[in-house]
Amino acid sequence: MKPVPFDDAETYEPEEGWRRVSMAGSDRFSFEWFEKPPGHSSPMHDHENEQVCLCLEGELTVVTEDDEVTLEPNDSVLLESNETHRVENEGEETAVGLDVFAPGRSFDFWTDREE
Repeated sequence: MKPVPFDDAETYEPEEGWRRVSMAGSDRFSFEWFEKPPGHSSPMHDHENEQVCLCLEGELTVVTEDDEVTLEPNDSVLLESNETHRVENEGEETAVGLDVFAPGRSFDFWTDREE
């Protein structure tokens, strides 16, 4: 067993107010808790990992090249490997979500990413 207390987990902000926290995981899958301030959007991007985005609080809008869906608390969406997307908070309150990646990925996706 490898517990990861939330307050001790690796955390960083790829952009101001967009906090990400690495939860328990492995090379096969990883979990990242995140919060997005009102009006924030990640850039359009893709990655080799399949991703499930679960909305925990507020609303999150997930946009792909072909579609768009707004998630409310407890709603989720599957993004296929290499599917170009972004996640936005179009609301007026901070949104909180959980991303699950398979295979797992490390934080260097955002820290070492070139625009």
